[in-house]
Amino acid sequence: MRTKHTVDERVFERVAGILASIESPDEMSAFLKELLTPGEVRDITLRWRLLERLSEGVTQRRIAEELRISLCKITRGSKILKQQGAVTTRLLDAETAGGLP
Repeated sequence: MRTKHTVDERVFERVAGILASIESPDEMSAFLKELLTPGEVRDITLRWRLLERLSEGVTQRRIAEELRISLCKITRGSKILKQQGAVTTRLLDAETAGGLP
């Protein structure tokens, strides 16, 4: 039986601080691959790809077909991008403008 774990916010904030302290894309990549399972790496890259496609104006149904994921996952991403002041939107805009690696 799988146990549902709650998020320890203090630990989450420490991890966020550690992530923010990493300055090299290569070091960040290595850290994430050490910390995450291959499935988690796949999931995070898939999530980012769907957010990129949404920000490009691609329809949810088309994204679902392309990435072979459910509309529920895409709807969650769409809601994030509609939030005023969303960090994700700012990062996607910076990536599109060439301001991110």
